[in-house]
Amino acid sequence: MSKKKYSFLVLCISCFVFFYACSNSPTINPAQDSPTSGSISITVDESFKPVIEQQIKIYEADFPGTKINALYKSEADCFRDLYYDSATRMVIVTRGLSKKEAKFFQDTIAYSPPSDPIAWDAISIVVNKNSTDTLFTLQKLQQLLIGKGNKNQSIIFDGLNATSTVRFVTDSILKGQTFDTAVVKAAKNSREVLNLVSQNQNAIGLVGISWIGNPEEKEQIEMLKKVKIAYVQCAICDSTPYVKPTQASILTKRYPLVRGLYYILKENYSGLGSGFASFLKYERGQLVFRRAYLGPRMDFEIRN
Repeated sequence: MSKKKYSFLVLCISCFVFFYACSNSPTINPAQDSPTSGSISITVDESFKPVIEQQIKIYEADFPGTKINALYKSEADCFRDLYYDSATRMVIVTRGLSKKEAKFFQDTIAYSPPSDPIAWDAISIVVNKNSTDTLFTLQKLQQLLIGKGNKNQSIIFDGLNATSTVRFVTDSILKGQTFDTAVVKAAKNSREVLNLVSQNQNAIGLVGISWIGNPEEKEQIEMLKKVKIAYVQCAICDSTPYVKPTQASILTKRYPLVRGLYYILKENYSGLGSGFASFLKYERGQLVFRRAYLGPRMDFEIRN
């Protein structure tokens, strides 16, 4: 074989080996975002819209090169986005992943999205400002929900099919019983629940405390002129039989309708989602939760 033909053959073999190796190597897509730059989409349980809007506003002000696009939906829709929408980087909901859900992600994307609690929330019972019915027990609430209470009263949820409030009440209060649809009504969202209660003396609304529990937020101050937050019986209290969902009663679990707030992060590198998750978990984000009168996960001093 001539030297020229031999050189050409070596070149062909080298090219073949190179392209074969490339075709069998994992494709590396450089990250388009970091904790301090870029744009991502997240989906948030609508119950927490007021406080998460504040968190995003502060984070983007701290890091001007970031943009967090939040959609506010029912909890079931948040999980649907986490499962099926590749653009959804994070969801903020009232529970973490179950073992079955974690295994699904491990099998499909080769890792299980991490999740952590970031705050404690409460479901508040809201009544019209002219209502005299401001003391509730869990048994009384259950009787109303199944239609064995005052038939003139209606209980309004922020949607009936898939919200975190509906799931909490179904699991923790109904305990296997079913709603009486003649009494239980659905509104489009939490703001509409408050509007309907403000217009109807016999209406009882169930909303997350971040919609009505902040006495420093102008819109909520105005709404508190039209509605009242009811008291719920405390099973572990010695001197105060009924309590409101205040920050102290949430943190001490004296208020019985307390639930967690979690993030679930579908990101396996240090991107903008990771940066925002860390912000929510630690001091800056925790101070925002405290200022919104939710229960922060960090230990802050509680004073009378």
